[in-house]
Amino acid sequence: MSDKSILLVEDNPDDEALTVHALETNKIGNTLAVARDGVEALDYLFGTGSHAGRPVADLPAVVLLDLKLPKIDGLEVLRRIRSDERTRLLPVVILTSSNEEEDRIKGYSLGANSYVRKPVDFDDFVRAAGQLGLYWLLLNQAPPAVG
Repeated sequence: MSDKSILLVEDNPDDEALTVHALETNKIGNTLAVARDGVEALDYLFGTGSHAGRPVADLPAVVLLDLKLPKIDGLEVLRRIRSDERTRLLPVVILTSSNEEEDRIKGYSLGANSYVRKPVDFDDFVRAAGQLGLYWLLLNQAPPAVG
């Protein structure tokens, strides 16, 4: 699985560390890029700002996207991903603590591939991360790259 990268968009350092630990525990050794706000996530994906020069064609296999982010929230990040031809088919999993029905409806309406509520229990979170990794990095057949 390690030839496919993951973009984690997460502003909470504790949740970031927990996600990294959960991926490592499940032996998911893929390259992990972390964006800590919505602007950084978009810069990473589109090769702008602090990620100027990064090839846009070198997209991650999946984006794990929190909703409550500084600068630009997760739903706006998702909207911009889906509005650009280069990234509109990129798999995006909303990984959030929000259990609000409105967030789920908006996320799916904007084209999220999945909505996963972060489990509160550590062991449950580790299992969920393993299942996400297995599905999105091993089983899922991603669409071909769009030039």
